[in-house]
Amino acid sequence: MKTKSLKIKVHGKVQGVGFRYSTIQAAVRFGVTGWVRNEWDGTVQIYCEGEAASVDNFIRWCRKGPSMAYVTSLDIDSVPYKGVYDGFKIDF
Repeated sequence: MKTKSLKIKVHGKVQGVGFRYSTIQAAVRFGVTGWVRNEWDGTVQIYCEGEAASVDNFIRWCRKGPSMAYVTSLDIDSVPYKGVYDGFKIDF
């Protein structure tokens, strides 16, 4: 199994629209683990890891987000795979 881990910074109208909670649902649906949190600059930061195809599907979801969100862009950085997460959570 080829694995992949990414840090994703989501830009746009992504706070106050249920983005973090919807991200958890999407992560569970696609089988990725990690965390999501709001940042002080109005963006949402995500760390995700899992099977490469699952992470790719999760990224496609992140480009749109939940219905109330308006995603303008993603900054995506590959990071070393940790394999320490057993689920997906909100990080405060």
